[in-house]
Amino acid sequence: MLEYKFDTQLLIEGKDLSEDEINEYITKNIEGDSLLAVGDDELIKIHFHTNTPWQVLEYCASLGEIYDVVIENMERQANGLKG
Repeated sequence: MLEYKFDTQLLIEGKDLSEDEINEYITKNIEGDSLLAVGDDELIKIHFHTNTPWQVLEYCASLGEIYDVVIENMERQANGLKG
């Protein structure tokens, strides 16, 4: 069994976005691992393993428009099922 079940990926489009601030917020407030928050001040790609993907979506939606949202169940994938 995986410690963090959901691979959560999305894009945030907005203004004055900060990779560092997003990284810091998610690290301090949402339990998980394998965080990537990369991009520029108008577009950030998020990749994060967590058991609470809705918290990631809620936070990111507060920063701008979110799209290309993908949430995959890595536990199912590890068992040969569709994630």
